[in-house]
Amino acid sequence: MKAAARIVVLLLAFAAVWFSNIEYRKLVNPDEGRYAEIPREMVASGDWITPRLNGIKYFEKPALQYWATAAAYTLFGEHAWTARLWSVLTGFLGVFMVFFTGRRLFGTGAGWYAALVLGSSLLWVLIGHVNTLDMGVSFFLSAAVCAFLLAQQDSADAGARGRWMLAAWTAAALAVLSKGLIGLALPGTTLVLYVLIERDWRLAGRLHLAAGTVLLLALTLPWFVAVSRANPEFFHFFFIHEHFERFLTKQAGRYQPPYYFIPVLLAGMLPWTLTMIDALARSWKREPRQRFQVQRFLLLWSAVVFVFFSASDSKLVSYILPIFPALGLLIGVRLTQLGARALAWQALPAALSGVAVLALLPGIERYASREVPAAMFHDYAYWLMPAAVSLVAGAAACAWLAARRKPNAAIAVLACAGLAFAQLALSGHESLSRANSAYYIAQQIKPELKPDMPFYSVDTYDQSLQFYMRRTTTMVAYKDELGFGIAQEPEKFIPDVARFEQIWNADHDALALMSPGTYDKLRAQGLPMRLVARDTRRVIVARRLAPDR
Repeated sequence: MKAAARIVVLLLAFAAVWFSNIEYRKLVNPDEGRYAEIPREMVASGDWITPRLNGIKYFEKPALQYWATAAAYTLFGEHAWTARLWSVLTGFLGVFMVFFTGRRLFGTGAGWYAALVLGSSLLWVLIGHVNTLDMGVSFFLSAAVCAFLLAQQDSADAGARGRWMLAAWTAAALAVLSKGLIGLALPGTTLVLYVLIERDWRLAGRLHLAAGTVLLLALTLPWFVAVSRANPEFFHFFFIHEHFERFLTKQAGRYQPPYYFIPVLLAGMLPWTLTMIDALARSWKREPRQRFQVQRFLLLWSAVVFVFFSASDSKLVSYILPIFPALGLLIGVRLTQLGARALAWQALPAALSGVAVLALLPGIERYASREVPAAMFHDYAYWLMPAAVSLVAGAAACAWLAARRKPNAAIAVLACAGLAFAQLALSGHESLSRANSAYYIAQQIKPELKPDMPFYSVDTYDQSLQFYMRRTTTMVAYKDELGFGIAQEPEKFIPDVARFEQIWNADHDALALMSPGTYDKLRAQGLPMRLVARDTRRVIVARRLAPDR
């Protein structure tokens, strides 16, 4: 088989594995339900300017991913796979982006290795298949960095530099529309630090600041102006509350210690953890024949993102995802330099991780709870076992091939093992979906639903229920993240359970969602209701005594 044909076959195989489970899993709470429902409501209402969640204004994030998902719904229908498509697609394209960038900057071998590393890194694969905003913003931030590096490389002429810098400004603008001001703050901070450290004062003249700023504003301002005109309260909430107050305070309830992202990075980079440490230790070394220090900039970018989110009082695992393409590039370079013995040792963390998972499986029921019964975890174990075995086998095969001086095959095998481990573990999570997704209970209550029937969420809110019912609910005595929107439209909210009881008693046909504890309390108080469906987390009741025949 010719080289070009082999490449096509490999790309098709990777695409088949990457996209294989996009529809298999049900949407889970909270993020997948939330980011599936907001664009569903855009399509249903026809209002693509003001984001709404459960019919209530929701200004926590910009609209780019909502638009992309709403477009997918419009073209292909409302499914789990269309809800996830933006994350899955940007994650997939990120792998090709590092291949292209690595090949141009460091050579074909480094480009291939960088793509193999990123496409099999545990956290990149996992977040790339979950409907959150983090993969999209990570892709555009990384695209901005990659385009910037291609513009500044020593071999770039004036024309190429201009084109790549405009591409970098475009990617930064799309990062802003994906998740806000970090699309400018993180690249800008890295750039300033690089100039100060390298004393490359002429770099500012190579940024195409005037044209780039015009392009950035042309892409971002229209929506910010439109949403602010339609909603005067947007500006303060989005720019002050969501950016500065969230970063500087613990109000989001996501406080973690400053070292939180260290184990996240070490585990998230599997099966390349040891190679990453090795690469980072060498990437600051100055290249004497290069004006622009590419590896230094990649290391500095990774450090800025890591330190920025470590300093924040609001932390989630996926926040450091933007550094993974940069780490993939640095690891790709290092892999081209490793000898056979060193390459064999790089597989050790993967083997140990697989063994650790296998050792934990016999006692997996220890993680069970009332909401997630032991039987679900036992089902999950049937997926985790082959996932762990694939990781151990891949690490062993990598070491064996490296010892026989077949580095390309060794690296490819370890990458395949990492991808298989992540995809099997992710697909197996469907075993827990009855506890983590409202899909199944939504199917049970659909026969009860009538057009315009009142539906209440009593002292709780389920992020995925609205998507699977294709309708919103009326919040009762529960605000959480919807508190700001409720304050703008209080008429859509029932402030306490006592008022709900009055409305419920006056209704003829109505449904209500509540927790098992709330259901037991209201039943003990004699509230008229008929049990329709329940699971470990949710209870659905009806106002009328029996369904219509």
